[in-house]
Amino acid sequence: MRIADKIAITHNSYAKNAQMQSEKFAEFLGVFVDVARESSFSGAGRRRGRTPSSVGRQIDALESYLETPLFLRSTRHLTLTDAGEALLVRARQILDSLDDARQELASMKGDVTGTLRVACYPTFGKRYVLPVMGQLARQYPDLNVELDLTERIADPVAERLDVVIRIGDMADSTLIGTRIAIQTRVLCASPAYLARAGTPVALNEIAAHRLIDKLHGADLLRWSDVLGHPARCSSHAQPVFGCDDFEAMRLAAIEGLGIAYLPDWVAGPDIQAGVLTQICPEWSDRAAASTGIYALRALRNPPARVSIFMDALRAYIGQPFSWSTRE
Repeated sequence: MRIADKIAITHNSYAKNAQMQSEKFAEFLGVFVDVARESSFSGAGRRRGRTPSSVGRQIDALESYLETPLFLRSTRHLTLTDAGEALLVRARQILDSLDDARQELASMKGDVTGTLRVACYPTFGKRYVLPVMGQLARQYPDLNVELDLTERIADPVAERLDVVIRIGDMADSTLIGTRIAIQTRVLCASPAYLARAGTPVALNEIAAHRLIDKLHGADLLRWSDVLGHPARCSSHAQPVFGCDDFEAMRLAAIEGLGIAYLPDWVAGPDIQAGVLTQICPEWSDRAAASTGIYALRALRNPPARVSIFMDALRAYIGQPFSWSTRE
């Protein structure tokens, strides 16, 4: 082969790679991820509004650029090669980083776009976060929302969450925490239960009553905090109903099963309405009964969607808090 031909081939290869790097690489990675997700060219084509042959040509170009096959092809299936498996992990990271960069630039312009991802306790999320997300989705058509309702302690960094709402002391100094409210625990029961069993006027009288208890989860309410060390409690102070869901505990109290020990953001509206009656309100004045509700994030300068969510959530909760039992 003549030297001139070799130079031409090298030049063309360089031009092809440069074009892939500067214009098409991110797009082709996105196509590759879609093909891996759908396990077919046709499925990826439907997602992108393209023909299967067009998707196939892009995968061929990517494999040529990387000089390695990414899929094992058969007449019925596409299977990732080892190289394809490795690239899939990297491709998702690259595409996520590009999305982060776009969102950061959009936030500088004040655009509310992208996907708002929030994790929090199930009951708090349904009562306070979901209505705010609905409001924002209507107000900002380019905004998508995701809500992870979980009792576990979610990690905003590892799980790529914009905001994690936690209740209690914040020990992780690497995260940026903003206190959005205060949770105060209250003792309460239905008027029907109190008419039947009597209303305790002192904390030491509660030990003789039927109790509703929180099971599992990250926020165990611990009746021992109220009643003292178990050794000093009455033998009757055993929970008659246990549940791992605040909403179910609230309903159990309304049904008259016993006395519940609940956050005011759960029971407060019912106490305000007279559906539940607060017992021994002096307990709620103690420092041990209150703790902060925090919104945690990983980014010091969050995108606009996070700022408007935080503002909307504070407005929805209100000041004083909409659930407050204090007069």
